[in-house]
Amino acid sequence: MIDLTHCSLLSLHLILFSFPLFTLYSHFSIPPPPLSFSLSRMNFPSLLCFFIPILLSFTSAISTNSEGNALHALRTRLSDPKNVLQSWDPTLVNPCTWFHVTCDSNNHVVRLDLGNSNISGALGPELGELKHLQYLELYGNDLGGKIPDELGNLEKLVSMDLYRNKFKGKIPKSFANLKSIRFLRLNDNELTGPIPRELTSLTNLKIL
Repeated sequence: MIDLTHCSLLSLHLILFSFPLFTLYSHFSIPPPPLSFSLSRMNFPSLLCFFIPILLSFTSAISTNSEGNALHALRTRLSDPKNVLQSWDPTLVNPCTWFHVTCDSNNHVVRLDLGNSNISGALGPELGELKHLQYLELYGNDLGGKIPDELGNLEKLVSMDLYRNKFKGKIPKSFANLKSIRFLRLNDNELTGPIPRELTSLTNLKIL
């Protein structure tokens, strides 16, 4: 039998120890020190306790880096005369220290606050990579072009505020996938066509 209590405690210690080291080595390109013990001498439960936290650390790092890449791709599309995106440094481990970005306890991006930021440009499909995003606040800017269909991939989204911009075209039918959405404000744009009837399936939607 595997002692789960012991494994959990060991995993916690290894996470706290290994992830900062992994960050340090990767950031400064320092080769990690050699292990001072032989994995071949460890039994199966011990191996599990050893590898689980390492896998979790790598998974978390990959996830947060992909979100940082998505946000950096957004930044390259935008004109930012007030430098509100100046802190968006793609060389950092994750975007959780960037201004206007909020993360949860797992370092997943859950909120993007860029309302009234005097930014202009167009949104791209990369925003659909922010799988944990709950609040997308882009109101009161000079954003234009089509609203990307990929925003319909944000299944955890609770609020999307795109009002007072210059978006054109139709409201994406993919918004019908936003099952958690409660507030969807698209007014004061240059959108055309009717509201997709697929949006009637959004039972949590209170404001459109």
